[in-house]
Amino acid sequence: MKDSTVQYEQDGCLEMTKTKENIKSRYGYFFIKRIFDFISALSLFIIISPIFLIIAIAIKVDSKGPVFFKHMRVGKNGKPLPTYKFRTMVTTPEQKKEYEENFKLENDPRITKIGKILRKTSLDELPQLLNIIIGNMSVVGPRPVVQKELEKFGDQVDKLLSVTPGLTGYWQANGRSNTTYEERVAMELYYVDHCSIWLDIKIIFQTIGAVIRKEGAK
Repeated sequence: MKDSTVQYEQDGCLEMTKTKENIKSRYGYFFIKRIFDFISALSLFIIISPIFLIIAIAIKVDSKGPVFFKHMRVGKNGKPLPTYKFRTMVTTPEQKKEYEENFKLENDPRITKIGKILRKTSLDELPQLLNIIIGNMSVVGPRPVVQKELEKFGDQVDKLLSVTPGLTGYWQANGRSNTTYEERVAMELYYVDHCSIWLDIKIIFQTIGAVIRKEGAK
């Protein structure tokens, strides 16, 4: 009995040591990730600032309204997250039924001419570099969702909200609008369970390739 108790205590200590190592490794990952996010986002923002100006002028010429569009999403730990985009739509009433069901629209007549180009090239997402610099978004992570979309994640909501949402992510790099929402949920949760520096690097390169090929963009 004494031997089994000693073995149990040894196994317990070993398991506790592994858990502490995993926690330290995870903290190290998020620390490195935050440094990368800030430096890369700030550098890119400075480099492409002339492109920001060109897009802003094009938006104002194309249609009346503000250059930027702020939309409230749900951030890490359920905190409100104002995400920024270049405006791609004209001012209209409330969302259509299709959007309420799928959170996206096919051939939406509200999208402006310049808006179609921005969406197709994903340039409308560029202002979210500001979110990354602030720290409420990351370069890579699950895409931020609106409050109602949380229903789609069922009892996995807390897992989704345990990490900082990203400008791009596993779902973004592997299908985006070409996938069902159920597939999106599975992809986002897969990332949360397997996030690492190497997976982030892989996703970044996959995203660059998808943007060049204009895959999944609407």
